[in-house]
Amino acid sequence: MAERGRLRATISRWANSSEAEIKHLRQTHVQAGELCISDAPDRQRVRLRGMLRTVTLRPRGGVPALEADLDDGSGTITVVWLGRRRIAGIVPGRSLRVEGRIGTHGGHRVIYNPRYELLP
Repeated sequence: MAERGRLRATISRWANSSEAEIKHLRQTHVQAGELCISDAPDRQRVRLRGMLRTVTLRPRGGVPALEADLDDGSGTITVVWLGRRRIAGIVPGRSLRVEGRIGTHGGHRVIYNPRYELLP
């Protein structure tokens, strides 16, 4: 039961970002040579850095797809790995650097199959 309470607290913390947390994300993840998510141009190759908010398995066209929301405090972008059910280290709360081309799907900004680097 204590595990369930801890899980709820963690999920609640991620879902309810405060201004202080958003400011901390911006300071931590926007660095020289990397754009913030809100300023990243569509249809161009970009390098972004942020924290994974959610990670879900959501099939696309009958193919497994691992989806994650990357947040840097300025905005959020969906990162999708097609053909993957899970990737070691890709979990909510993990800091990550991704590189790829931004597109749109259903009105949302998406990067498909990006290069990625797990950050401490």
